[in-house]
Amino acid sequence: MAFEIFKCPANDVGPASASRRALLQTGGAVAAGLAIGVNLLQEFAAAASASSFAPNAFVQIESDDRITLTMAKIEMGQGTYTSIAMLIAEELEVNPERIVLRHAPADVKAYGAPFGDQFTGGSTSIRTLHEPMRQAGAAARILLVNAAAQTWNVAASTCRAERGEVIHGPSGRRLRYGALAARASRLPMPKDIPLKPASEFKVIGKAVKRLDAKGKTDGTALFGIDAVVPGMKFASIVVSPVIGGRVKSVNDGKAKALPGVVDVVKIDDAVAVIAENTWYAQRGTQALEIVWDEGPNAHLSTDDLHQLMSLALGRPGVVARNDGDALKVIAADPARVSSNYSNPMLAHATMEPANCTVHVRADGADIWVGTQVPARARDRAAQLLGLPPEKVTLHNFLLGGGFGRRLYHDYVDQAVLIARQVNYPVKVVWPREQDIQREPHRGHYAHTITASLNAEGLPVAISHKTSGPSNLGVFAPAWIKPDGVDIDAADGAVTFPYDVPNVRTEFVREDGPIPSGFWRGVGPTRNLLAIESFMDELAHRAGKDPLAYRLALLSRDERSRHVLQRTAEISRWGEPLAPRRGKGIALLYAWDTVLAQAVDLSVESDGTIKVNKVSCVVDCGTVVNPDTVVAQIQGGINFGLTAALYGEIVVKDGRVQQSNFHDYRMLRMSEAPQIDVEVVRSAEKPGGIGEPGTAGLGPAFVNAIFAATGKRVYALPVKPASLAA
Repeated sequence: MAFEIFKCPANDVGPASASRRALLQTGGAVAAGLAIGVNLLQEFAAAASASSFAPNAFVQIESDDRITLTMAKIEMGQGTYTSIAMLIAEELEVNPERIVLRHAPADVKAYGAPFGDQFTGGSTSIRTLHEPMRQAGAAARILLVNAAAQTWNVAASTCRAERGEVIHGPSGRRLRYGALAARASRLPMPKDIPLKPASEFKVIGKAVKRLDAKGKTDGTALFGIDAVVPGMKFASIVVSPVIGGRVKSVNDGKAKALPGVVDVVKIDDAVAVIAENTWYAQRGTQALEIVWDEGPNAHLSTDDLHQLMSLALGRPGVVARNDGDALKVIAADPARVSSNYSNPMLAHATMEPANCTVHVRADGADIWVGTQVPARARDRAAQLLGLPPEKVTLHNFLLGGGFGRRLYHDYVDQAVLIARQVNYPVKVVWPREQDIQREPHRGHYAHTITASLNAEGLPVAISHKTSGPSNLGVFAPAWIKPDGVDIDAADGAVTFPYDVPNVRTEFVREDGPIPSGFWRGVGPTRNLLAIESFMDELAHRAGKDPLAYRLALLSRDERSRHVLQRTAEISRWGEPLAPRRGKGIALLYAWDTVLAQAVDLSVESDGTIKVNKVSCVVDCGTVVNPDTVVAQIQGGINFGLTAALYGEIVVKDGRVQQSNFHDYRMLRMSEAPQIDVEVVRSAEKPGGIGEPGTAGLGPAFVNAIFAATGKRVYALPVKPASLAA
């Protein structure tokens, strides 16, 4: 395989500086509403080397046929690099396995469309890049074909691109892309860039092996924690044990006396020990004598947070959906049905702990890190250092898990604040204990759902009210709509697909005293647990099968009906089951993806849960790499199942009680269920796939518990003692 995994980018700032790179500029919305316009600037062609062809920010072809693709998104295990490469390769007419991939530099102008922010998250990568990346490949291909036509003095219409060459049909003459690079770089950009019809796809829709798999299995793939810089020292940190606490004083005499310890650095809420290696640094932190100012959260508990969110439900919120008049219909119904749900705080618990290497010099700084927000992290670092952004170079790496954790640059900020106090490069690694206890956790949320039912037990009105922190309000306040609607907080609830004439979705923002952040599945993970559990409860109250109940409410949504019916078939819905074994089903419609899951589980007499099988059918529109879709659903299900069984961050006296995998458990391989995934062939626009598997698991899981035990679960994780026979 010609693909090369990334070399350590110590001196690598991308294929060309932003000042001379031809960029895909943000254009108006097109048919899908998400594509980038392709008014490619011409100055790059003049500035590029004579033997290099780089018509835009994503494609570069050298005279030796080396093809480098710069990735507009970040690879954190979700397969984005492979899928993006496939999109470009399809139109460029090259084999995806014959290319080299490069991390994009921090550059919002080149890589920030369509949001004006360079980030990876929210299941947006393929949804936003599907057409732009094809356009980037097609533009390069057209220029190469035109260059060959000029070389042969023939009409471009008589030439075609194929497998990295341009072929003249009538004569059979061929020229490699590399041989055409110099001439192509001098040609004007075509005004029209037509894309292939789906009937001609050779790459898109095919199962392509992950391009990063080889490096990740042979150890050559580099993550942020692998960064090595000459003269580098290692730092380990101790963060305030109380959320929001600060350093009052520190006695570092014992730490400095230890072998290998170089320095002790204090910042506002943490103390770092710098040493010759990580082991020495960690030993040094254990010798520190720190007095903390515990601040206002010294007595905060999980119960306090739950009470805060529950009380917030009594306040008016922002209405995100208001069909008919649900409140009026419900108020007039003395037999209305209501249930309350809650979502606990959760950690991201990435396998690669937070880390960042920084070298601050008088004239600038370099940062080596894995982050989902390279431009944000770079710009904040520049601000902390009092430098213009162009004086700070951020070298991005593969991420050893993101799940939303690396959408935040707190660990980069801390590394910068530490590194600016020393005159050598320093690698700061958060011990996992520090990361689990002080990262931006998924916040605590509360829900109340109320319905009015007709004589057949079907809902004629549903009101869903949620309270909790606004992640969007902190991460991107400008993305909250002018009417106050928080699209993340309402996600999964506003796309409620059932035929109910009166629907109201409302969100009460209550950020509370603890910083919170996005977690894999974002809004739908929280909202669907409540909505789909409640739908199951209504079905049983009506004495109807949960599948049939949902289908009766989906007369206008064929995609949802199909995934539900097909999930029922592959899960053998309705078959007789042993005592204390049950199946639950749930429907998801979010991220332009429709998905259904059925969970088959058994509950032992002591309440222990064994998940036997999860069946899933997903319609995510046009599929780039079906293997990636299946892998993402499988991973999302296991991620969601981990949270359903074990995931809970508990706060006592302002301190997170969990610290590592021994008390913040991960699903073991022996506990992982059989997972059957079926991908629907669809011509719909591409939907998101990184998060639906996680968001759909929770409600199907708790619905299966009810089917097995007759006991309703209104909050996760499930406590086995509550399910004992």
